[in-house]
Amino acid sequence: MTLYWMAGSPSHSLGLQDYREALADLFSRFGGPQRVLAVPPDHTRMDSDAGAITRVAHELLGDRLTDVLPALGTHEAMNESELSKMFGDLPRSLIRVHKYKTDVETLGHVDSEFVQQATDGIYSKPWPAQVNRLISRGGHDLILSIGQVVPHEVIGMANYTKNIFIGAGGAAGIDDSHYLSALYGCERIMGRCDNPLRRILNRGAELFLQEIPIVYILTVVESVPGSGPLVRGLFIGDDHSVFFKAGELAAQVNCFRLDTAPNKIVVWMDPDKYKKTWVGNKAIYRSRMAVADGGTIVVVAPGVTKFGEHADVDALIRKYGYRTTPEIMDAVKKNEDLGSHLSVAAHMVHGSTENRFHVEYCAGGLSEHEISSVGYKYGDWRSAMEEYGIDSLQDGWHTSKSGERFYFIRNPGLGLWMHRGHPHAF
Repeated sequence: MTLYWMAGSPSHSLGLQDYREALADLFSRFGGPQRVLAVPPDHTRMDSDAGAITRVAHELLGDRLTDVLPALGTHEAMNESELSKMFGDLPRSLIRVHKYKTDVETLGHVDSEFVQQATDGIYSKPWPAQVNRLISRGGHDLILSIGQVVPHEVIGMANYTKNIFIGAGGAAGIDDSHYLSALYGCERIMGRCDNPLRRILNRGAELFLQEIPIVYILTVVESVPGSGPLVRGLFIGDDHSVFFKAGELAAQVNCFRLDTAPNKIVVWMDPDKYKKTWVGNKAIYRSRMAVADGGTIVVVAPGVTKFGEHADVDALIRKYGYRTTPEIMDAVKKNEDLGSHLSVAAHMVHGSTENRFHVEYCAGGLSEHEISSVGYKYGDWRSAMEEYGIDSLQDGWHTSKSGERFYFIRNPGLGLWMHRGHPHAF
């Protein structure tokens, strides 16, 4: 088990030439692999630069890169516009669509005793380690799991074994992982490398992935005002150390601590990436530890037209809404439709205000009735653009057109914001 490549610091700026050097070295170490699978994220994680890394792998390998399996998790398959933005001119004949309900197999289970211990007794069901059969049975001599380590509401810090077991995993594993993590509490998890679900997934890797030739290619990306996303780190390896090394850097460049809790936080959601509240609610997840009690998070999301990624998920969100954790837990117990879709229940918990703050959702394609029916306040995105002057803003404190002080976040997917006085700030 090895850490093959490590380059990064808060002052690094890495790009294509670094990727070429690192991947050429990796392929040489593996003696020139002949059948390679790449597992990058989808377009909603475009800032990871995984698309560019995948293109470099194809440049170096040619026909030896036989398959590219975007780690969709429960997301919809990417359309041509999204594929183009993410992967450029990568041959579309390489793209495989992950179907989390049908394309997976269960490799085994992390036992209930381990799960119970990892979650401090909150959850005790055995956790099913599921992967796409292309990973377990595809006959590849090298699998490249590519992605970004960044604060995340379900897994603390995204990627590594999450990319395989969740991004390319199955419905049962996704449901249980998300729900147990939501019950533990996203505010106790976000920004931390060591947490209950990470321990469970890493245990699953130790038990069931040892004979599968997976190498993890992890980036750390900072959103720099005036410069956009900059890749600060590149880490390549096949054991836990690659994740924890990347996580140390992510904690430095992706976690932001505010001395004053804003009464209003305004978050911009890029319409090219955020088209449903299922992903757009990152605006809430990543800023909820910063907003003051009784304050408001304004989500400016002109691209959002739906709640869920799929019709059944959308219907459940419309039916139950973003209620408090006790209310969602009660609904799970009493209703089979929600009880059999635990990842949806977890999503609702993560998006809940818990009656501590308010959410004003300025979605481009959802009506006032639709927004208010799920527990949020409706806002008009065009009015918000004008009121807050969003086009020209950088992250930080600003004053609105009407004289209100607010804190602005341009790219919530690249960070975690917290008030130093929050009980779970670190």
